[in-house]
Amino acid sequence: MSSFARRCATFLFGSLTTLALAGAALAADYPTRPVKWIVPYPPAGTTDVLARIVAQSLSEILGQQVVVENRAGGGNNIGTEAVVNAAPDGYTMLLVNPANGINASLYKKLPFNFIRDIAPVAGIVRTPNVMVVTNKLPVKTVAEFIAYCKANPSKVNMASSSSGTSTHLSGELFKSMTGCNMVHIPYKGAGPVLTDLIGGQVQVFFDNLPSSAGHIKAGSIRALAVTSAGREPSFPDLPTVADTVPGYEATAWFGIGMPKATPREAIEKMNAAVNRALADPKLRARLAELGGQPIAGTPEDFGRTIVAETEKWAKVVASSGATVD
Repeated sequence: MSSFARRCATFLFGSLTTLALAGAALAADYPTRPVKWIVPYPPAGTTDVLARIVAQSLSEILGQQVVVENRAGGGNNIGTEAVVNAAPDGYTMLLVNPANGINASLYKKLPFNFIRDIAPVAGIVRTPNVMVVTNKLPVKTVAEFIAYCKANPSKVNMASSSSGTSTHLSGELFKSMTGCNMVHIPYKGAGPVLTDLIGGQVQVFFDNLPSSAGHIKAGSIRALAVTSAGREPSFPDLPTVADTVPGYEATAWFGIGMPKATPREAIEKMNAAVNRALADPKLRARLAELGGQPIAGTPEDFGRTIVAETEKWAKVVASSGATVD
């Protein structure tokens, strides 16, 4: 080997050794300061509620604060783009949710490709949506609701927490499978929807169960059914939409993503912290109260969920003709 080749080999070995040591140091020390967790919706909705519950546990496990920052707007895209463009250092996370999979086909022009630009870190929970109506609507079952819609075409306002969310596409799937003619009214978050649903300004909402659960129990809105394939343990008396509309199924899923080039050591450290949090009986009980079933696993497991859900909702978008308002 020539002296030049030996110098190159020595340099390469030294560089790889430096990178390995840097990675080991990151794995040992990360995080050394607060971690920002961007929730792409306003406060009070499902994503915000779940993030704040989990952030508290993660802060205790990591020894650094996980700070929730609400970055609403653009049907979830503003918050997502902020994370895509953030420094890939492990200190900015995204609350990943169904809209990330839906928007890939719902929006024709996005400044990012979610699957390409966001690294999956960990799944958190999967939860059914729940079909809730204003108490002012004279229906108590899904069958009665369908009959009312068909007797009053275009007079039922179907609210969503934003265009492209699972609360929107769950309703579009229902419309396409039942022939109900409902007018889509997009809001900026579940909180404002629930206020108007209680007041009767909108008639139906396919909400993520966690944000509606308290209102259902209080009787301020009426739940007709859950959107999962089977009944929800936290509301065992609620039927499924599929009991009336065979084949209907829609669930929401939530997890954590980071900018694509984030060091693997940071991703694995955060994944381990999430899985540890989800193993805590107290957190599991709290999530169960909200209708959430933990989906702990590897970053690759969560990545497969993202891909599968993106493909599923692309078919719904195509078949329903849903568009961004």
